[in-house]
Amino acid sequence: MTEDEMRKRLEMLRIEHRDLDAAIDALSGTGAHDQLQVARLKKRKLLLKDQITLLEDYLIPDIIA
Repeated sequence: MTEDEMRKRLEMLRIEHRDLDAAIDALSGTGAHDQLQVARLKKRKLLLKDQITLLEDYLIPDIIA
């Protein structure tokens, strides 16, 4: 995977993460709470966050100053 492809993948993951956040808020804001669905969305959101972190770590190297 090239650096450009990684950056595009990173942006797609960030968008999906934001969308999941909005979906969780929408489900939580309604009167009928589907706890199982909210839990699944939160788990998916955490997995996305992990993938985002891995890509960011790869693309932004640690520089010891």
